[in-house]
Amino acid sequence: MSFPKGFLWGGAVAANQCEGAWLEDGKGPNVSDILVGIMSKEPGLRWDEDTGKYEMALDPDKVYLSHEGIDFYHRYREDLELMAGMGFNCFRTSFAWGRIFPNGDEEMPNEKGLAFYDKLIDTMLELGLEPVITLSHYETPLHLLTEYGGWSDHRLIGFWKRYVTTVFERYKGRVKYWLTFNEVNNLLKNPLVAGGILARDPADKEDPIGSTTEKEKWQGYYNILVANAWTVELCQKIDPQAKVGCMMTASSVATYPYNCDPDNVMGAYESVRMANFYFADPFCLGIIPGYVKRIWREQGCTPVMDEEEIRLIRDYPVSYLAFSYYRSSTYEKGYALRGDTGGLLGKENPYLTGCSPKPWCWPIDPEGLRYVLNVYHDRYHLPLFIVENGIGLDEAPDAEGKIRDPFRMGYVEAHLKYVHEAILDGVEVMGYLYWGPIDVVSAGTGEMKKRYGFVYVDRHNDGSGTLERKIKDSYHRYKEIIESNGEVLLTQQMS
Repeated sequence: MSFPKGFLWGGAVAANQCEGAWLEDGKGPNVSDILVGIMSKEPGLRWDEDTGKYEMALDPDKVYLSHEGIDFYHRYREDLELMAGMGFNCFRTSFAWGRIFPNGDEEMPNEKGLAFYDKLIDTMLELGLEPVITLSHYETPLHLLTEYGGWSDHRLIGFWKRYVTTVFERYKGRVKYWLTFNEVNNLLKNPLVAGGILARDPADKEDPIGSTTEKEKWQGYYNILVANAWTVELCQKIDPQAKVGCMMTASSVATYPYNCDPDNVMGAYESVRMANFYFADPFCLGIIPGYVKRIWREQGCTPVMDEEEIRLIRDYPVSYLAFSYYRSSTYEKGYALRGDTGGLLGKENPYLTGCSPKPWCWPIDPEGLRYVLNVYHDRYHLPLFIVENGIGLDEAPDAEGKIRDPFRMGYVEAHLKYVHEAILDGVEVMGYLYWGPIDVVSAGTGEMKKRYGFVYVDRHNDGSGTLERKIKDSYHRYKEIIESNGEVLLTQQMS
């Protein structure tokens, strides 16, 4: 009545949402730094007629909370000690590529950036936290976009190899689990952030997001596949004891047909494939799907490819598949699917009775997590790692200074029960990392009001606050679950 021995319990954050210090110690700006939130349609860019390129132009009337984050850059030990206090044996964060190579195309890395991650990793290991490091979490250096157009330019593969080689050699033996590109399967709907792609010759120079062409998106897709394969090969050569995984946003896997109309069944299946498998198949199986090649043929957007690189993709699949899951969705023909950082949004599912409190109102479907785990297991037969699952709430200390969040713990407990069901189904689940165990700046909306953490951070949407950390009620409950390796949760379920 517990989770498997060696199960990885912990939480996950991202550098661009927590570190702050956005230009400190030589760090260069990245793509997330020019957005209030990644769902923003108004990036801090302007077209320079003289150079024929975009350049950074932040809006002085906007608050970019990510620039200071929660000051994790200076408070990481305090925060990691809080994580260890919950019994974490694992902690996921990302390296800000621009902290190590400020522009992304330098010959030599920034030593101050490497030194910070030295201290961060050493502190994790000292506290008994296994580092899980994402190499690119919506953090492509901005210079690579404005100078080259981002991942649609084949030269980025070489810059990526230099970056990856540098960190693999530097942290050899200290990091066992690497992830390549965070939620990269968002590329088609958000090429700027998820794909690190910027239009080189935009038709509408006022719209750097909407001006990205299908040809540029699919060329970026192919180049990222190659970069991912190079990462696996480099890791096997430099640190063969470490493992490289990919990371998908998997909420879209739980896209259900709204009813048994065959058009809805097929539409739901096609939505899942194009929202998820088009990246996961080449990463995990080394195969570019046939339906992707059909799109290339029919839309005239076949990328430039190389036979040696195709073989590289085939020969170097990832060792495990990591993913985020927040909610499920439905598909009905004629009803437009929408999407945000939680996944796809279709017609309201009448069989789901719960949703997160306003203003976000995400549907709650813990059984969908079991469904996703089984679908991935049946398709890829790889170890699976849940590296994001959580709920954002609008909350503040009460009159007694307490943050009481029973809704959050109910969400976590319900999802973990279905994770255990999937394990009983025969799915190999490596671990569960809650997003995010300490309040961070929301990726989607760029605000502090949407709080996920077991630890409250006194910072607010206008940038005010003391940055004081305060433990919420859920902190203690998650600690109980971890200390019993899930047994306390499962025995209560049986009783």
